[in-house]
Amino acid sequence: MSPQEAYKIARKEGPSSITRSIACENPYYAYLYAKNIDEGPHEKTRIFSCKDPYFAYYYAKNIDKYSRNDTREAVCKSSRWAYAYAVEVDKCFRVDTYSVASKDPDYLYEYNRWLFCRFEK
Repeated sequence: MSPQEAYKIARKEGPSSITRSIACENPYYAYLYAKNIDEGPHEKTRIFSCKDPYFAYYYAKNIDKYSRNDTREAVCKSSRWAYAYAVEVDKCFRVDTYSVASKDPDYLYEYNRWLFCRFEK
């Protein structure tokens, strides 16, 4: 059974450890499983969503609804998602997200602009 098939079965029949395990073979379906089947966080779906910075960011923002060290660590593999996490999830400056965002000049600029606007108020 593929992750997509497991997800579709869970949509019809509800959550189970078997369909969750199979769906978690793919970060996309791990995220969707948490969002639409579990309708909340689950350690296994979080772990596998964190295999991809994109899904780690959206997991923290939409499912956990707060920052955690494991999702932050996962997004810190990408300048784009480290910046987005700082702005939308942490909602504050952090050295780890700043240092990763600063590896890309565009995200360094955006991060600095965001910080400046926060202090300006």
